[in-house]
Amino acid sequence: MSAEFKKSFTIKGMTCVNCARLVERALNRIDGVKFAACNLATSTAFLVAEREIPFEEIRRAVESVGYEASEEMPEEVERRRYREAKGNLIAVWVFTTPLMLLMMHHMFLKEVMGFSFIEAVLGLLVLSFPGRGTLRSALIALRHRHSNMDTLISIGALSAWLTSLLNWLDFPVASFGTIGSMIVAFHLTGRFIESHLRDKAVREIRGLLKLRLEEARVLLNGREVMVPLSAVKEGFLIEVKPGERIPADGVIVEGASSIDESFISGEAIPVYKREGDEVIGGSLNLSSPLRVKVTKVGEGSFLNQMIKLVEEAQGAKIPIQALADRITSWFVPSVFSLALLSAIIWFLSFERLLPIIAFFSRFLPWIDLSLNPLAFSIFVFVATLVIACPCALGLATPMALAVGVGILAKRGLLVKNAEAIQTSKDIGVLLVDKTGTITQGTPVVTYHNLSEEVLKIASSLESFSSHPLARAVASLSSDSIAFKDVREIPGEGVIGYLNGDEYFVGKALDYSPYEGLLNDGKTVVEVRRNGEVIGFLAVEDPLREDSRDAILKLKGMGIRVVMVTGDNEKTALAVSRKAGIEEIRSNVKPSEKLDLVRSFQAEGYKVAMVGDGMNDAAALKGADVGIAMGSGIDLAIEGADIVILKGGVSKVLDAMELSRMIFNVIRGNLFWAFFYNITAIPMAMLGLLHPLIAELAMILSSMTVILNSMRLRR
Repeated sequence: MSAEFKKSFTIKGMTCVNCARLVERALNRIDGVKFAACNLATSTAFLVAEREIPFEEIRRAVESVGYEASEEMPEEVERRRYREAKGNLIAVWVFTTPLMLLMMHHMFLKEVMGFSFIEAVLGLLVLSFPGRGTLRSALIALRHRHSNMDTLISIGALSAWLTSLLNWLDFPVASFGTIGSMIVAFHLTGRFIESHLRDKAVREIRGLLKLRLEEARVLLNGREVMVPLSAVKEGFLIEVKPGERIPADGVIVEGASSIDESFISGEAIPVYKREGDEVIGGSLNLSSPLRVKVTKVGEGSFLNQMIKLVEEAQGAKIPIQALADRITSWFVPSVFSLALLSAIIWFLSFERLLPIIAFFSRFLPWIDLSLNPLAFSIFVFVATLVIACPCALGLATPMALAVGVGILAKRGLLVKNAEAIQTSKDIGVLLVDKTGTITQGTPVVTYHNLSEEVLKIASSLESFSSHPLARAVASLSSDSIAFKDVREIPGEGVIGYLNGDEYFVGKALDYSPYEGLLNDGKTVVEVRRNGEVIGFLAVEDPLREDSRDAILKLKGMGIRVVMVTGDNEKTALAVSRKAGIEEIRSNVKPSEKLDLVRSFQAEGYKVAMVGDGMNDAAALKGADVGIAMGSGIDLAIEGADIVILKGGVSKVLDAMELSRMIFNVIRGNLFWAFFYNITAIPMAMLGLLHPLIAELAMILSSMTVILNSMRLRR
């Protein structure tokens, strides 16, 4: 079976959630596409397919619905969009400012001769030049039989401009031409502010992109040569001087230095590394020169994997967004129908409804009682269209996700499945692996009773296992012994044959002789020859400094914390007492962890599982939220929803707290977006809102959503 094809790219021309949904539909229609998501907040799209899809095919699909797909970096597109927004902003106010001054003079001081003609001409210039992008977007939507935010703005502005043209031609209609220009002006001002805030909001992912270097200092035939990073290959030897970033993933072959890996763990404390240690591209060499042998480049590098995962999570959707999507799919046509209906009712029943606006005119100075039925109907029509633009509704979820996922990445937490952000708020049980999560994951042998010969045999046999306890034993001797038929029994130990004898290193047959060690929190590794015990080793894995405090806080959040370990009950109890955990499950085999997850789920709990991503793959996949402890290099941990790059239980606490905060911000965004529309639309239909105030309120609602999302950064 071939691997899945994944592709992230930029979409140009989107203005609201309806645009994003249309692009998604077009992408999903491509043969072989299994999933497609379009993110309005970051102007990006992401798809998963069963086959490799040429980008030209993707481009055609996007263009078929009136938008443009590009392989340019999102920040380049954002920079160009920002320049265009700034240019349009200047142009629109150059035309609109004198029009506003003339309108005030015309209304409050002295009538301006030919004012309706001036309104019509300057209004046409506003629509034709700075406003042309808005009109073009609305036209594209109309041509493809859908509507977007620009549809409402365009209809409202054109309707208002048309009144100035009709007034100039002596039709008995009040002129709202200046209002039409002001609608476009405030709309473009809002776009500019929104573009600026949006750029600021997604700066975390941009910070990761800046860590990618353009060149590397490669050693060729004893000489240092600056080579483009795209030309660097695995096996190349690179020189990294103090104060420089490491260009690519690799292994130190000469030198030792302190390395700043804060972009991985979120912690500023440098890590000291020497020959044989792995280093990650993008980390900062602080103190001494290093020579590094490159092991990973391009898409396989840690930094590129990290950026890709963050971008995919930012572009994903969570269940609560489905509600917003369903509403916006019929929102614009419904609003247009309501605006038209209210205009017709006011036109036909103006005299009977006049007392209503007469009453409110005492408090609302913009209500003009001198307007005729047609003029007031147009007034209501324009105001209802403008107030109802669903921009805030479209930004509510993707903006919070874009900011939140970027912050999590900065803290050393990569979200692979954005749905985990919503699910985390309901977690009732947290299953925590002991080794490497509650403990440091670097056990050391504190005592043994083995002869020198048996110690060499046990150490050599344990070198065939990657288990942390096995690595602790293997580190006691560097001798290599040629065993036959070595095999590892998961959760038990390692068996090998030497000179006709069977050796086993692993779990004890009977733990009763070791009670004193077990009560002290030690793990016993037994050595047997042909089934007979010939000695043991006592191994201790110290508790992480942050474990106890983090576990107490998790329990304070109402989460039931259960330690799950393959270790024996006495050792597990000793560690759980130090960590502040009351519930333990000991002697649990890797195959039994999924059963444990399902048993808690059967009791009605939402379950999160924290494991190392290897033995715990099934349990991580089966849990409602799977949290994997990353190795620092390999991010391809299948089944996990969240990957912790470095750290222990305190990072799990961070993930839970931040996920809850992100979801609360999303919920708050959606509440205010709905509240704004639910309260404002009836007011506009009753003729109580001026189109200008409606436009200002619409811009304010969008900015409120963005600023509320940016609260996460604090």
